[in-house]
Amino acid sequence: MNVNFNGYDENVLTFEAGTNLKTAGVPVKMTDDGKVTACTSGEVFCGICLSLRDGYATVQLKGYVTMPAKSKITVGYKKLAAGEGSAVASSTTGREYLVLNSTADSVGFIL
Repeated sequence: MNVNFNGYDENVLTFEAGTNLKTAGVPVKMTDDGKVTACTSGEVFCGICLSLRDGYATVQLKGYVTMPAKSKITVGYKKLAAGEGSAVASSTTGREYLVLNSTADSVGFIL
């Protein structure tokens, strides 16, 4: 790809990290007031955990992200949900996101 979307409209917030949020780079969901935890496969996510430190997680809620994917996802508005591990996957029940680029093992989209 000859263009780069990194930095587009990025918004990041700090949340308290749930006990099962062990690593950055995973889709997360809200679990309580001001608290996020890692999603399991098939769950709708609110953002992507960018970093963890001292029980807090920085979460990107808006902007362009690139995530692992288990298969190529068609560009355009597609419903996505958490996949296995840190991946995202197409889903009939997920949230709709604008997919800008995709390969066999990654997908770039606007949160």
